[in-house]
Amino acid sequence: MNRHHYTERLLNIDTEAAFEALALELFHYQRENNPVYAKFLTHLPHRLSKVQEFAQIPFLPIETFKQHKVVTGNFEPEVIFTSSGTTGDQVSRHFVREKDWYTKVYLEIFRRFYGAKAPDGFTILALLPGYLERNGSSLIEMTAGLIRACGDPDAGFFLNDFERLESLLRKKKTENRKVILLGVTHALLDFAESNGFAFPELIIMETGGMKGKRKEITRDEVHRQLKAAFMVDQVHSEYGMTELLSQAYSKGDGQFSSPPWMRILLRATDDPFARVTIGRTGGVNIIDLANVDSCAFLATSDLGRIHADGSFEILGRFDASDVRGCNLLVQE
Repeated sequence: MNRHHYTERLLNIDTEAAFEALALELFHYQRENNPVYAKFLTHLPHRLSKVQEFAQIPFLPIETFKQHKVVTGNFEPEVIFTSSGTTGDQVSRHFVREKDWYTKVYLEIFRRFYGAKAPDGFTILALLPGYLERNGSSLIEMTAGLIRACGDPDAGFFLNDFERLESLLRKKKTENRKVILLGVTHALLDFAESNGFAFPELIIMETGGMKGKRKEITRDEVHRQLKAAFMVDQVHSEYGMTELLSQAYSKGDGQFSSPPWMRILLRATDDPFARVTIGRTGGVNIIDLANVDSCAFLATSDLGRIHADGSFEILGRFDASDVRGCNLLVQE
C-alpha cells in the first residue's frame, strides 16, 4: 500500500462507494500486515470468506490494545498514546507512526464541523484535570494543538483556577470571538456550580466522564445543568478514545456525527456477529480508516443507538461480564 496515496484518498472521501473501496483495501492490508489482527482473524475463517462489503469485516475487541502491541507494519512510533487507569490497571496503548498524521486528522475533522478556518478565530479554554496531570493523553495532544492553532494568546488549559477562567470568559464575552469551553464532565459541572453566569454565545463542549469524582447522572441531566448555568441553548460533545485517531462531534442532544472516513455500526449485545437495526441499542463497532498504522476495525465497550440520518448516541458501557465475553475472541 502506498501510504501517502492512501491518506490523500481518505481525506477526500465523498461517497459511500469511496468509503467502501478504501475500507476493503485497508482490511486486506491490515489482515496481511498486522500480526495481532491477523491472529485474531485465524479464529474466524468462516467469516473471512464472506467479506464483500465493509459491514462484514470482523471487528477486533478494543481491549486488545491493553494486551498487545497492535500495529500494522514495522515502524518506530513518534508518540504512544495511553488511556487513563487506576493503579494496577492495564492501560491501552496506541502506537502512532507519525504525530503529524494525527494532527492533520483532528484539524480536518474540527474544520468540517466548525468552519473551514477553524480553530482560527476561536478561543479555546480547556478544563481537563486528570488528563492534564498525566502523560500520553491523545485528548491533551489534540486540545493543545487546537489551542495553538486558534491564534489567541488567552487560550489555554485551566486546571483548578476557576476564578481566572471565569474572569477570562467574562472578558471574552465582550470581544467578537467565538469561545469554546472544552472539558471533562465533572470539571465542567464543578465550574458551572460555582462560577456560572449568562453567556448564551458560549460553546460548551463536554468530553464525557465523571472519573469517580461525582455521582453518575444522565447525559440529559448534565446538559440541563450546564445549559442553566450559562444560559446556552445546547451543549456540544466530543467523542473519541485512545485507540482512535478520529473524533465525532455533537452540536446538541448528544447526537454525534462522524467524518466521512469513520463509521459506527452496532452489534447485538449477545452475539458479536449479529447486526442491530436503526433505533435499537447495541454494542458500538467503529471503523476509523485514519487508523492505518494500528487497526481500523474495532469493537468497543460502548453501547449506542444509530438514527435514520446516520447520527448516533452513546448510551453507556457494557458491564464486566459482557466485556469478558467479547474478549474470549482474543487468544494469546
